[in-house]
Amino acid sequence: MNTPTEQLHPPVMAPGDYTRYKIILGGLGIVVPLLVAILFYFKGIFKIDGADAYLRMLPAVNAGLNSLTAVALLIGYYFIRRKNVLAHRAAMGTAFALGGLFLLSYVAYHSQVESTHFGGVGAARLIYFVLLLTHISLAVVTVGLVLFTLYFALTGQYTKHKAIARWTFPVWLYVSVTGVIVYFMISPYYV
Repeated sequence: MNTPTEQLHPPVMAPGDYTRYKIILGGLGIVVPLLVAILFYFKGIFKIDGADAYLRMLPAVNAGLNSLTAVALLIGYYFIRRKNVLAHRAAMGTAFALGGLFLLSYVAYHSQVESTHFGGVGAARLIYFVLLLTHISLAVVTVGLVLFTLYFALTGQYTKHKAIARWTFPVWLYVSVTGVIVYFMISPYYV
């Protein structure tokens, strides 16, 4: 028997072969962070002469995308708490699209521009590196969490969606907010 949510808001995507989808999503959850790391650490291989001059504004763009993602996540949370599923879907779809744009912008920047080193000292340095370490670590996990949360929503597996979203939402929000904080802390040191 369908729940009221399933009756009012049918799945966007036919469930199909769940195992195949889970393997694909699990693979993406691993491959995407690995590709980002490869592009980041082996930037010399993928370097395009002169590209860095055009990409210098991307950290500010990334901070803006992270800010907008955080706002979309909070709006989505607000709407689902009020049982407005359609508005929740729109807000979370917006957060997903902004996250995708952020990922493309982040990879473009970090694959072409040399890393900026934080110049702060004392407590500011400790705070920066704690935020950066937790931000990066959780960003890696966020990819898989977001993909599975979205998958369960699109296939109408609302119980599973709700269960994983309880983890995805705070982690994704933390990653988005700390991304902005890290940007503001390091921005004085950009060349």
